[in-house]
Amino acid sequence: MIKTILSATLALGMGTGAYAAGASEGHVENVDFSFDGPFGAYDVNQLQRGLQVYTEVCAACHGLKYVAFRTLADDSGPQLPDDQMRAYAEQYEVFDPELDDFRAATPVDHFPESNLENAPDLSLMAKKRAGFHGPYGLGINQFLKGMGGPEYITALLTGYTGEEKEEAGTILYENTVMPGGWISMAPPLSDELVEYADGHANDLHHLSEDVSAFLMWTAEPKLGARKQAGFAGVLLLTLLSVLLYLTNKRLWAPIKHKAKD
Repeated sequence: MIKTILSATLALGMGTGAYAAGASEGHVENVDFSFDGPFGAYDVNQLQRGLQVYTEVCAACHGLKYVAFRTLADDSGPQLPDDQMRAYAEQYEVFDPELDDFRAATPVDHFPESNLENAPDLSLMAKKRAGFHGPYGLGINQFLKGMGGPEYITALLTGYTGEEKEEAGTILYENTVMPGGWISMAPPLSDELVEYADGHANDLHHLSEDVSAFLMWTAEPKLGARKQAGFAGVLLLTLLSVLLYLTNKRLWAPIKHKAKD
């Protein structure tokens, strides 16, 4: 019993510390992404726009080493036609140990890793960053809005103030979301930096939301399938609960009547 109490106290303390650490970060606004909530799904057009932003801007420094090119054609992803997916993969070069040389990437290959040592890989960024820390760790925000990773990325990309400073020979940029208020990455996006073929709005906020949605897909490519499986599981458990309740009532009904008599 004592061990249980100590474990619970420790867990509560760790949870409070995590909440306090999250609170030290800048405020993250909720974004109405199409994949939020228990019935949400990815917007294919938004994923394709996000892929374009990643390709034209983010890929210069950041990699997606856990994402295979073939998944760009998946029904749950950007849904590129096979010929476009293959042509896209061929834009990249990967090292082939058998050839001991570089070659054009094929659908089975993965995106290259980050080009810079201090540039994190973006494959799991949306899952590693949680934008919502409450209320009080109950998980309500996570159920209604999601973990908040895409919102955090959007807030980070739009949180630059334009102020700069130099420390130890490194230029830092003020960002209202980054813990500590400063980040070494220069503002990567700006209004109309990327031109969309479909004529969609390409201001800073839309560009940030599009690439954030794409990075959410790279981290959770089977999100839709998991939601469907979870919904089916809830329905089955609900039906099972009803059947168990009715069975229990039927089994104990004669005994209850005898007790009354």
